[in-house]
Amino acid sequence: MTPFSDVARAAYCPRQLYYARREDDRAVPPDARARTDLAYRYPALADAPDATLRRLPLRRSPAAYRRNLDRLRERDDYDRLADPERERAFVSGKDCHGTIHKVLSPTGDDPPVPTVVSPGEPPENGVWEPQSVRAVAAAKALAWEREREVPRALVEYPSVGAVREVRLTTRKKAAYRRALRAARAIDGPPSRVDDDRCSACDYRGQCGVGRRSFRSLLG
Repeated sequence: MTPFSDVARAAYCPRQLYYARREDDRAVPPDARARTDLAYRYPALADAPDATLRRLPLRRSPAAYRRNLDRLRERDDYDRLADPERERAFVSGKDCHGTIHKVLSPTGDDPPVPTVVSPGEPPENGVWEPQSVRAVAAAKALAWEREREVPRALVEYPSVGAVREVRLTTRKKAAYRRALRAARAIDGPPSRVDDDRCSACDYRGQCGVGRRSFRSLLG
């Protein structure tokens, strides 16, 4: 059984996953955890004064963040985002397991919706591929648990106040399967990558990409 986090890392860089697996402590860093925790505070943050928001690890100014939360409150699923059926739910599927940050309750004939919370910035459109792969893994595991199809998931960026949808299209499911195969195949250091992913990784020293200026395989 492969963790969601391993599949997401493999989608980004299998060599990064190889080094991450060798770490004794793979806990989420405190700053990332603090940003993730913002996803459980939307109602309070939407009406918080500037002084309160400035003390939080936001990636937007208080005014911009409040505008984003106002748009978030216009979503049909906002009430379920603010008060989900389950929080930090451990789910085990046929191939993967891990924690789903939120499970939004079913509505009518529609199935439940898993959400993945990211402490980072979203791209201009959609979501980053590792997060998309993790969202697909979460949806497939939840579908296995509930014994029903789960055709979509959400990725939340709470330090920005944005939520993006991931549909389980043929293309996205194929990317998930590639990442799953890559994660399962690792038994030694995979080949190095040679692009901008190397500029912000914690494993530059071990990886040996000496010509890079910061790190080596984004985490």
